[in-house]
Amino acid sequence: MSDDAVARRPSSSSSASSGLDPQRPAPHRTHSHNMRLAQQTSPSHGHRPSFTEQLRGMPPSPRGARQLSMSEAQIRELMNNPPTTGSADPKFAGRDWQHIAVGELVQPEDLRWVEVDSGVEDATNLLTESDAPVLLIRANKNENSAVATFDYRDLTQYLLFATGQLQPDDEHLVVFEKLAKKAQQGHKIPLRDAKSLGNKEPFITLPHTADLTAAVETFGGGVHRIVILKEGTNHAIGILSQLRLVKFLWENGRAFPIIDQLYPREVKDLGIGSQGLISVNGDKPLKEALTLMNNEGVTSLAVVDNNYNVVGNISNVDVKLLTKSSSAPLLENTCIHFISVILSTRGMIDGQDSYPVFHINPQSTLAHTVAKLVATTAHRMWVVETPTPSSTPSSAPPTPGTGPNPHATPISIAHPPVNHPPHLSTSFPQANPPFQPLSATPSVSASAMPGQHMSGRLSGVVSLTDILNLFARASGLHPTDPEEARRKRRGSSSSSRSGVRGSMDSARSSVVDLREKR
Repeated sequence: MSDDAVARRPSSSSSASSGLDPQRPAPHRTHSHNMRLAQQTSPSHGHRPSFTEQLRGMPPSPRGARQLSMSEAQIRELMNNPPTTGSADPKFAGRDWQHIAVGELVQPEDLRWVEVDSGVEDATNLLTESDAPVLLIRANKNENSAVATFDYRDLTQYLLFATGQLQPDDEHLVVFEKLAKKAQQGHKIPLRDAKSLGNKEPFITLPHTADLTAAVETFGGGVHRIVILKEGTNHAIGILSQLRLVKFLWENGRAFPIIDQLYPREVKDLGIGSQGLISVNGDKPLKEALTLMNNEGVTSLAVVDNNYNVVGNISNVDVKLLTKSSSAPLLENTCIHFISVILSTRGMIDGQDSYPVFHINPQSTLAHTVAKLVATTAHRMWVVETPTPSSTPSSAPPTPGTGPNPHATPISIAHPPVNHPPHLSTSFPQANPPFQPLSATPSVSASAMPGQHMSGRLSGVVSLTDILNLFARASGLHPTDPEEARRKRRGSSSSSRSGVRGSMDSARSSVVDLREKR
């Protein structure tokens, strides 16, 4: 009997089963043939194919043969000349940017006010919760004229005072003692007193009818923001910042040929940027970084590993994470650990961890640099060279600028010497409840940060001031030397490196909490 006949028998037997005698043993014979069929058709029925064997015969993925939609040269061109993220405003098309009024770029709704007698705690809450970069200080609620500003620089300075890191010179010793006595007694510290600790940012105003040339020339000299007043009055109607102006010129660049022709050029050819670098090693305590920012009058620092590879960035705005008393131990922990806190916090807010890129190369175009500044809302981009391997954490050198690194090859850029006060390592108050013990806070080494392989060795910095200074000079204007403004900011700091302590040590724990008093 053929296999075909055997295969057909179960089917025909089944179709006639209703007419068979129940006592007939035909079903037993059919079962025996079925078993024989199973053995013949599947001689290796005891072996089950593995997942790998099943995939072995799968067709290759079409992605393997996919052709790139852009060539390498096109990708490089896109990186060097990125498209603007915002659309150009048609009302500025065909207009000379030098004759656009500053009042056209500001909105009164952006203003956030605080009174001069308001407490630092209330001002801190408003600053951090409103996401405003700066608060305008006025005499009372009925006024529309600003007498000063309160920003993250002021907050950083007050935080250093509250934690004992900010030390007075002879001129400010009496002011410090007065504030310390108020804090010790639990009294409110008004903004008028907090501002007496030192003024980092000059208070500059312009009438709303002034041309953008006045703003560009002012910003190119190192001023970071301008309060815009209604012409003929002292009423503030807006604030124009360096970043807002750079973003405006970037998004409307095609309408401004003088500026637009600069974007395709490389940073190294434009001769912009500074080589007077101020950076901090990632394994240094955070309190040293904040003190260094305050003393040098800068808004951010590059965080580097043992070979000066950029592994992160710390700015004054990040101080908002230190305004609760429970955050005090972060000051004693490393800068690298604080960067991990920044990234973790940003991940919780944005829904995913992110590693912002704050660096460029000397071959980066101005367009690439400005696009990054606008995208990250940063004030500066660190210029880096080819990455180098990190040293071991145990061989961490002093903060860059304090001396040569014996574990790194020499670099062409000399870091200016920075002498830190001797009290920095010992003056932080002992942790009392609700502080957490420092040992419970994890620490990460600078050599372990994943971003080190994405950057390179620090060699320079390009700031918004440098870019606006370039725009001003290209337009025939004469901005002041930005280095002069930086020297003034450093000179306006009331901190003294001589370590004069006064009598405020006992008041530190009374003023460290800036947000929880409501």
